[in-house]
Amino acid sequence: MTFKFNFKVRSASWLMMGLTLWGTAGVAHAQVPGAGTIAALCSTDQAWCDLAAAEFQKTTGIRVLQTRKPTGEALAQLRAEASNPKTDLWWGGTGDPFLQAAEAGLLAPYRPDYINDLHAWSVRQYAMSQNLVGGFYTSAIGFGWNTELLKKKKLPEPKCWADMIKPIYKGEIEISHPASSGTAYTILAGLVQLMGENAAFDYMKALHKNVTQYTRSGTAQAPNVGKGEVAMGISFIFGFDAWRHNKYPVASTAPCEGTSYEIGGIALVKGARNPDAAKRYYDWLMSPAGQSIGAKANSLQSPANRTFTPDPRIPKMDSVRLIKYDFEKYGKAAERKRLLDRWQREVESLPR
Repeated sequence: MTFKFNFKVRSASWLMMGLTLWGTAGVAHAQVPGAGTIAALCSTDQAWCDLAAAEFQKTTGIRVLQTRKPTGEALAQLRAEASNPKTDLWWGGTGDPFLQAAEAGLLAPYRPDYINDLHAWSVRQYAMSQNLVGGFYTSAIGFGWNTELLKKKKLPEPKCWADMIKPIYKGEIEISHPASSGTAYTILAGLVQLMGENAAFDYMKALHKNVTQYTRSGTAQAPNVGKGEVAMGISFIFGFDAWRHNKYPVASTAPCEGTSYEIGGIALVKGARNPDAAKRYYDWLMSPAGQSIGAKANSLQSPANRTFTPDPRIPKMDSVRLIKYDFEKYGKAAERKRLLDRWQREVESLPR
């Protein structure tokens, strides 16, 4: 099967694991927060969610009741709470679901005074969403693989999207599910823009034959590859690089044809019960102190704040061929639903 790639690219210059603290980083909207308390949703890596909440509480004394959910599930929760919001702030995770929340009237506008401290790609998110969504970090989609497993199986390292549909990789690739994972939706929408829609769906049908499972969250691929539970994964490159820096047998690359990328979101929730405290958490997360927490938790996305020197382990974007991702179009709820419906009808329903 031959696929024609029709795309525009541009060059871009661009453990606390398990710290589940009741009443600090961890849990839950079962309690209604009072004064001096924030109810937050976090959609980035669990370790970053937990460490950020713990550090903010330590710094300010403001209590954080925070739940980690993939962006698709977080959006569903905000929709369900719309008539009686129980969440004050949502942060982390790919930005398309944030834009859909903005479109649905679920978010409150906020343009911070320090807007000039942020990279241009972050500022564009504010402008595009009428200040309902800020750009929190950025990272590109790519492939990661367990070097020991590929060597054992005598499989070549992938370099391009075209490699991933080769029959030799049948049952070797893990990817997340686009209905629950913003990561997977970024991949889906990116392939549509990279190849053209019909060619992209033909490609995903071929890829489906090689997929061993679709996980609920896009954060699963890096640890599963690192621990050797699966040979290859498709997700954001930073996750794979974090495991490589931690001495696991992991390598990664950006697809040679070009790739999509995320701009992680941050937003205040409309009707929040604790808006002042939520703004303090928001501002702290966007400050150098808050932005540096990601790397301390081994989450290596490129931060939005440009007034400090980021961790040197964060992947450089200069050599990555980035598509001209249309965040406005593919951030629309109707477009997301249309693509997801087609994916579930034409791809997920197929045998593997």
